[in-house]
Amino acid sequence: MNITTEFPYETTREDVYIPLPGGTRLYARIWRPLTDEPVPALLEYLPYRLGDWTAPRDWQRHPWYAGHGYASVRVDVRGHGNSEGLPGDEYDAQELSDGVAVIHWLAQQEWCSGRVGMFGISWGGFNSLQIAALAPEPLKAIVTVCSADDRYDNDVHYMGGSVLAVDMHAWAATMLAFVSRPPDPSQAGDDWKELWLKRLEAIEPFSHTWLAHQSRDDYWKHGSVCEDYGAIKANVLAVGGWHDPYRDTVLRLVEHLDPGQVRGIIGPWSHQYPDRGLPPGPAIGFLQETLRWWDQHLKNKETGVMREPLLRSWISGSHPPATVYETLPGRWVGDASWPSENVSPVAYALQGGARIVASPQQTGLDAGRFFPFGNDADLPPDQRDEDAKSVSFEFPVEEAPIEILGRPRVKLRIRMDVPRGQAIARLCDVAPDGSSTLVTRGVLNLAARHGRDRTDDWTPGETEDVTFDLNGIGHTFPPGHRIRLAVSSSYWPWIWPQAGSAGFTLDADGSFVELPVRRHTEDPSITFGEPEQSEPLGVVYPVTLEEPRPERLVVRDVAKGEWRLEVDPRYGGTRVYPDGLEFTEDALETYTIQQDDPLSARTRSDWRIRLHRPEMSWDVEIETRSEIAADDNDFITSDEVICKDGGEVVFHRTWEKRIPRTAG
Repeated sequence: MNITTEFPYETTREDVYIPLPGGTRLYARIWRPLTDEPVPALLEYLPYRLGDWTAPRDWQRHPWYAGHGYASVRVDVRGHGNSEGLPGDEYDAQELSDGVAVIHWLAQQEWCSGRVGMFGISWGGFNSLQIAALAPEPLKAIVTVCSADDRYDNDVHYMGGSVLAVDMHAWAATMLAFVSRPPDPSQAGDDWKELWLKRLEAIEPFSHTWLAHQSRDDYWKHGSVCEDYGAIKANVLAVGGWHDPYRDTVLRLVEHLDPGQVRGIIGPWSHQYPDRGLPPGPAIGFLQETLRWWDQHLKNKETGVMREPLLRSWISGSHPPATVYETLPGRWVGDASWPSENVSPVAYALQGGARIVASPQQTGLDAGRFFPFGNDADLPPDQRDEDAKSVSFEFPVEEAPIEILGRPRVKLRIRMDVPRGQAIARLCDVAPDGSSTLVTRGVLNLAARHGRDRTDDWTPGETEDVTFDLNGIGHTFPPGHRIRLAVSSSYWPWIWPQAGSAGFTLDADGSFVELPVRRHTEDPSITFGEPEQSEPLGVVYPVTLEEPRPERLVVRDVAKGEWRLEVDPRYGGTRVYPDGLEFTEDALETYTIQQDDPLSARTRSDWRIRLHRPEMSWDVEIETRSEIAADDNDFITSDEVICKDGGEVVFHRTWEKRIPRTAG
């Protein structure tokens, strides 16, 4: 990592409140170059609190952009951080309308040239796309990283029409804790507590809404830019990582947007900006690459960025299974169109006649983290144990390596004797020593086989062909290895078990897996600079003598036949900021299931957060608990929030709700 201290421009920073129509003000931090010439503005807009939670990350990039001639602006969404107003649902109409108003406000400032870009990762990448689809006139370009064009089938809620237990629960619980945090009196002033209590009264757990919409209805269509790609007028640089669950968005954007307005990059990365150097690498000079994008589209400089291939992808070399990789082997390739002329579908027929697929309910414990962040236990370990709980088919790689790029597809001929069930397909790279590395996977709720927007029970005893895609990937299978397709009927805790699911019979002779095989090319002209950032904020992470608990711990109760997975998401722990703020957070997610009972599935998330300013005698604590269970008919949710100011409880509320199981 190169830390840059000298820039073309000296810079200044100020914190301001941006007024919205109606009088609500959003808290913003603006880094600007010291120049008499108006400059374009870059906006990053999300709810994760610029005053503390994202501050270390913000300092890596916003001052860097300012030093290169842009006003770089970080804004907290309404009802979060020190922004006024009440919090709403994710990406709701109010959030997007506020974002459009912020863009117009920026364009009207005397220091702005009137041209605005927008960027972000995850939430900020989502709303960059969604606001671009609203086409505010000043917005000329965006950089969207690890984001989704389809809120239903490519987000944290559902996968293949199935409820994502792991992040439907975990992210709803995380947001309940996040939205319960107070404004900071050092910025919000004496009214901080009044603002806090008003927010707390407005809270509704996200899980209530997300579980109430189990099919792809109008709720999910809102904000899903795949409904109308043509609505996007801004130039789009779409970026993803093969270890991020949202990477298929990049493939769809380069396919559906005008080639004259879009470019895509997919690297080996997790759910992180590609310059941060977090596993897996290699990291790239991402800020320099985005500067080329901004200069081209906001300053009308010819940077050559539109002469790059439409899609630049990392093709990973074969690698042994591990839960973390500092750097993956592989190379960059370029494709001038998508679908690419370099990629051809190749079908591999399954063989072996009728096979019963009836996986134990704990199948999936070795799935790894849904959102890898670069931690030591994020990625899937050796898949041999998972493969043994599945029905597997193998295809030897003989004389030449087989490279794939894109989304594999399976067609499965299934007979099922119950109305509901689900099929999970995993593609693995099996080495000569027998070790099995997960390459990619896909899921289908069999009730969604005719469309994610409908629910069709299976006629017991009937046989049907079902087809579904696996997540996109770039990977090389070398000679001497085997390509393994493993099919299971359960995948806990990623996928919530279907009530009454008893597996299915797979007719292998009527089934196949189709791989997107890419012709080998060498593309030495595709290069990126070394990662470069501005000086870090200087956050201190106190050293503790306590032994950290495991990131992922699996516990088996042999007598009860119960399995428990405990996950420490490791978002940040304790840190002390240069302005004196002491911020502590601790979270533990727990997933339990009995190996023979789909109705035994339980999730729980516990959060504790403390914000402390010793010089102001300000000391607040937040504790939250979130649980989900299910019976034959309903999801059963339970949530609790306890907030303290100086040790005194100022807010305590619980929610208990039953939500009918429809598609889920």
